[in-house]
Amino acid sequence: MKIGLIAMSGVRACDEELLALGLTLPGFVERSKTIASLPSLGLLTLAGMTPREHNVAYREVDDVRSLGPDLEPFDLVALSTFTAQIDEAYALADRYRAMGVPVVMGGLHVTTLPDEAAEHCDAVIVGEGEVCWPQVVADAAAGRLQSRYTSRPREFDFAHAPMPAFELLDIDKYNRLTVQTSRGCPLRCSFCASSILLTPRYKQKPVAKVLAEIDRICDIWPRPFIEFADDNSFINRAYWLELLPQLAQRRVRWFTETDIRIGEDEELLSLMRRAGCAEVLIGLESPSEDGLAGLELRRDWKLRRLPRYREAVANIQSHGIRVNGCFIVGLDGHTPAVFDAVCAFADDLDLFDVQVTLPTPFPGTALYEQLRREGRLFEERPWRKCTLFDLTFHPTPMSAEELRAGFHDLARRLYSDAFTRQRREGFRRHYRAAARARRAS
Repeated sequence: MKIGLIAMSGVRACDEELLALGLTLPGFVERSKTIASLPSLGLLTLAGMTPREHNVAYREVDDVRSLGPDLEPFDLVALSTFTAQIDEAYALADRYRAMGVPVVMGGLHVTTLPDEAAEHCDAVIVGEGEVCWPQVVADAAAGRLQSRYTSRPREFDFAHAPMPAFELLDIDKYNRLTVQTSRGCPLRCSFCASSILLTPRYKQKPVAKVLAEIDRICDIWPRPFIEFADDNSFINRAYWLELLPQLAQRRVRWFTETDIRIGEDEELLSLMRRAGCAEVLIGLESPSEDGLAGLELRRDWKLRRLPRYREAVANIQSHGIRVNGCFIVGLDGHTPAVFDAVCAFADDLDLFDVQVTLPTPFPGTALYEQLRREGRLFEERPWRKCTLFDLTFHPTPMSAEELRAGFHDLARRLYSDAFTRQRREGFRRHYRAAARARRAS
C-alpha cells in the first residue's frame, strides 16, 4: 500500500484584532513560527513502525483551501490535527473518502470524541496510536478495516518505542525537531489537553532510545535544535541525572517544558546548562493567588509554590537557561489587575520570553466539563476557537469585554520591541553577573 500520513499544521487565531497585532508583535510571531515549524512526531512514529513492504509518505497541510481539486493518491490516509483544525481535517477526510480512499484518524481530539470523528472517517484510533497501528495497517492491507481501534486497557511500553522516521522530513523546513522522553504529567491541571488524555500514568522512554533518536537526527541535521515533546520533563530526577551527561556529549541545543521546582535544583540546572539546554517553558499560570486555587485536579501544587516563583525563575536564568514564563489570563477569580501583575512579573524578573493565553476549554478536559455544566460556553462546540488566543466562554468576575480588551492591551505591552529588548538585555546582564560570582566562589 501507499500510505499517506497527513499532519494538519496551521492553527490560526480567529480574533481579528489579535491577528492584526500578531503581524508586528515579536513574541507572537516567534512563537507562531516555532509551532508551525514542528513536524508531527506522532505520525513520524507511526511511519517508523510501518512494515517496510508499504510505501509511506509524510505530508503537512497548512490550509485545506490551498489544496487543488486533485488530491495526492493514496491507498490509506492517516490524519493528525489539533482541535482548532479538526473541522478542516474532517473536510479533507471527506474528500479522500469520496475518492474511495479509506481514512484513519486518531490523537487527542479523536480519542475524546470518537463518535464525532467516526462521521468523517473509516476508522478511529482511541488512545495511544502505537498500540493499534500495526493492526490498522494489517487490516487495511487485507481490506477489512474496522471502524474503531482502542489501546485501552492496554498501554504502550516505551521499551518498544520505534525510531521515528525522521528521514521522511525535508529538514530545511524546520527550526527544531522533537524527541519524546516521557508521556503524561502528575499535576493534572484542569485545562490540560496533552498526553494525560492518552495514558493513565507518567512513563518514560529508556535513555538509550532517547539518545538513539538524537543520534539519528544528528545524522541528517548537523548541530540540530531539539524540542523534548514532554508534558513535564524532570519529574524523574534520577532519569535526567543519567541522560544529561550523555546528552552533553552530543553537543546539541534543546528546549523543553517543565514545572517550577527545577529552579530549586542546583545540580540539575548545572547539568542542563552543560548538556545544551537553551530554554525551558514553565506554566506559571498566574502571578498572584487569584486563579490558582483549584487549578489542578488533585492538589493546589502551583498555589503552594507561588511564594517561590520569583526566586526559582531568577535562579534558572542565572544559569544562562532562558525561561519562557506562561500565564493564563481570565482564570476564575482574575480581575483586571492581573494584566498589570503579569507585566510587572515579567519586568521584575527580566523573563526572556513570555507567553500569555486565555483559558481554553479543550474537549475531554475538566475545564470544558465545568464550563459546559455551568452554562458558560458561548457555544457547545467551540473547536475552531480552541487556539489559546480566542475567548470561548463567559469569564468571572471579569466580563468578556474586559478580558478581551485587557488581553489585547497586555499583548501590546509585553511584545513591544522596547519591552522585549529590555527584558532580554536584563536576562543577559544578570546571567553574566551570576557567572562571574560563580567563578569567584
